[in-house]
Amino acid sequence: MRYESIVRNSDFARAYRRGKSFVSPFLVTYVLRRRTGGVRVGITTSKKIGGAVQRVRARRVIRAALAATGLDEKKNVDLVFVARTATTRVKTPKVEKAMRAHLAAAGLLDE
Repeated sequence: MRYESIVRNSDFARAYRRGKSFVSPFLVTYVLRRRTGGVRVGITTSKKIGGAVQRVRARRVIRAALAATGLDEKKNVDLVFVARTATTRVKTPKVEKAMRAHLAAAGLLDE
């Protein structure tokens, strides 16, 4: 799956403010629908997660879970994933299951 990265703070802030949020023990997902532009993804890991190694692992697990969901890249949506402390201690399939539940609740998966 190809997607554009969200890098601007204002884009993250817009997703936090206007987006719909979904929460699980491993992940918080913000979904903000847009008119055009395809899928844009942002991943946030704060210092509360742990040191640099734990934060990088959390981002890697989230990216792998997103790739496994098979999300349609023709959707016009901003997705912001916020790692939680439990994210660093679980394997990708658990995060993927939580992510699938969030995306299905948002109406983004065709299952």
